[in-house]
Amino acid sequence: MKNKSLPGKKTFLILSSIAVILLALPSYVLLKNKPPAIIDGPAPITLKAQQIASGLHAPTAAAFPVNGTVWITEQDGKIRLVKNGKMSATNVLDLHRMLVNINDSYDERGLLGIALHPQFATNRKFYVFYSAPSNASKSDHKGTLAEYRLLPNSDMADPKSARIVLTVEEPESNHNGGCIQFGADGYLYIGLGDGGGAGDRHGDTGNGQKLDTWLGKILRIDINTETGYKVPKDNPFVGKGNAKPEIWAYGLRNPWRFSFDRGSNQLFAGDVGQDTWEEVDIIAKGANYGWRLTEGTHCFNPSSGCSTKGITMPITEYSHKEGISVTGGYVYNGTQIAALKAKYVFADWTGPIFYLEKNGDKWLRGKVTLQNYPTNLKITAFGEDPSGELYVLTNPDTGPGNTSGGMFKIVKN
Repeated sequence: MKNKSLPGKKTFLILSSIAVILLALPSYVLLKNKPPAIIDGPAPITLKAQQIASGLHAPTAAAFPVNGTVWITEQDGKIRLVKNGKMSATNVLDLHRMLVNINDSYDERGLLGIALHPQFATNRKFYVFYSAPSNASKSDHKGTLAEYRLLPNSDMADPKSARIVLTVEEPESNHNGGCIQFGADGYLYIGLGDGGGAGDRHGDTGNGQKLDTWLGKILRIDINTETGYKVPKDNPFVGKGNAKPEIWAYGLRNPWRFSFDRGSNQLFAGDVGQDTWEEVDIIAKGANYGWRLTEGTHCFNPSSGCSTKGITMPITEYSHKEGISVTGGYVYNGTQIAALKAKYVFADWTGPIFYLEKNGDKWLRGKVTLQNYPTNLKITAFGEDPSGELYVLTNPDTGPGNTSGGMFKIVKN
């Protein structure tokens, strides 16, 4: 996701190598400026982009504590405040001292997720997910979920209110997930990648299919406790041998962004692929999404003849002819854009924006074009405000060193 060295300049070889090793996306250089070509899909939708914020350091997520107020997390550790349409000089919180050292040219670590407590209006609590240093053997860093609280009558968080809820050792620097979202059930859902490297290479069968690790999973926990967390009794793997009871769903490579549809309460996730396929899944209790047996609907390991029994297939997939890294979005539940109603809006990191609409038992994919929107931007995340309107977070570069990231609201044409 960002930095000082742009692809195609003197660091071309370095960044290409990083992209191949960390993302396992060897087509990056060839595809980064190519628009997608969608064939036989529903009609394109043309909308506009309204800039909300600029000058950001690789934005990764957004939260909306009050109508008209926006918090934007930056990969290097800051939570920026936009209030009354203006970027504040004061940060909500600065966690950069808590993070591992971030590579400016490209890195998948950092401040990766934020979620407001369902009772935020009264208890002022929120949660962040970030990459902390680790001293553990064979660990690159420690994924950390922490709770904070705002100071009284302030837009700033109290650093002393920090409470570490959960930590997970990460063997590699990439595939960290980091998305956190509260469901309508009041529980917190946490996305974790497979541990990194390429091809889910840790252990005999990788991490995605193993139930004795959190890696390659979406977790579900109850954070309404003074210390640590509780495991909901109805989690699917509670009491199932050596399976981790926090697991809600498994078989994921890197569920970078996921969200709940306010209308149906379904959980939509964009799971980043390996060499060939990107996918969007509807996450269900206890379901297996196939990685590393499958990539999208296709065999991965083994490369052919894999058993798909018990695997829940994605609702859509697209090949690396159209993009290289899916960025999950939201189902539109706002009131300002009738053309998007009930459609799932998402993107590829390289820039193209898509939508999915339900047609019988299938999901059809179309393209969204934004006017008044710069070209060649990387899309790092989406946001949803209290009214259900959608936002796009962007970075013009591949790493955290760039200071020209932005946030745009999607508005009608």
